[in-house]
Amino acid sequence: MISTQDAFRKFRSRLELNQKEQDDASRRQKEIREVMDDAFDIDHDFLTGSYRRWTKTKPLKDVDIFCVLGAKERHYRDKPPATLLSAVESALAKKYGSDKVSKQRRSCTVEFGVTPVDDRTDYKVMSFDVVPAFAKEDHYEIPDTATSSGWTETNPTIHFDKAVEAQEAYSGEWKGLVRMMKKWNAQRDKPIKPSFLIEVMALEILLPPWGGDYRREMQAFFASLADRIHETWADPAGLGPPVSDSMDAQKVQQARNELRAAERQAAEAIRLERDGKLGDALRAWRTLFGPLFPVG
Repeated sequence: MISTQDAFRKFRSRLELNQKEQDDASRRQKEIREVMDDAFDIDHDFLTGSYRRWTKTKPLKDVDIFCVLGAKERHYRDKPPATLLSAVESALAKKYGSDKVSKQRRSCTVEFGVTPVDDRTDYKVMSFDVVPAFAKEDHYEIPDTATSSGWTETNPTIHFDKAVEAQEAYSGEWKGLVRMMKKWNAQRDKPIKPSFLIEVMALEILLPPWGGDYRREMQAFFASLADRIHETWADPAGLGPPVSDSMDAQKVQQARNELRAAERQAAEAIRLERDGKLGDALRAWRTLFGPLFPVG
């Protein structure tokens, strides 16, 4: 039977994007760019977010694409953010259908009709989040319907660099642990929102050096998130609103309860293994993380 350490290594590998998934994401990016080019003056576009930072988990969904608008679209900057998002929604709906496109706080989501089976999608991307943006000096402005100004400044490059630094400092394990925690969060219908909040908290919570034991690392990760989920977590780039601004008191309490329960489940899995019940321990970890966690 597989050891727990090897099971976690295999789980980590299963959560990593492979070439087929990257190829499908690239194909979808080009397709969306063509749609947006037909409707808007697009200066350039790029994939960003957790996909670009290599902290995206599976099944692959909500891949962020920034479509940076050109000078001809500056008039949207003087209008409510919902006006621009509605225009993007309309343009995408012509290609994908109105039932497959929806407006979000800062983007428009395009669903591709891919249904996962046991968290697998045959290497297909489930959805994209299309983010219209304007260049501003060395960063960007994006619509944000949840802020009083209606616009949020952001710098994906800083987010990317901080993730790279954390990965290097944590012996190459930081992104893997973040993906695992995001997977747990998705399994629980995302008590922590947005999932980027997990990544932001991990920049402070997962402090080097890497301890070497996935079991203890994840148990401690659950505990630390529970201890600090109530805090205000700023944008790592120092530009936008707090990343935790959608977590009100009720959501914080719910997330804390879920995290404490997960910490107890992790402790139970460790106890089972200590008592010589490796199979039961592996199944306990799978209960936490879902069907991608191996048990044999």
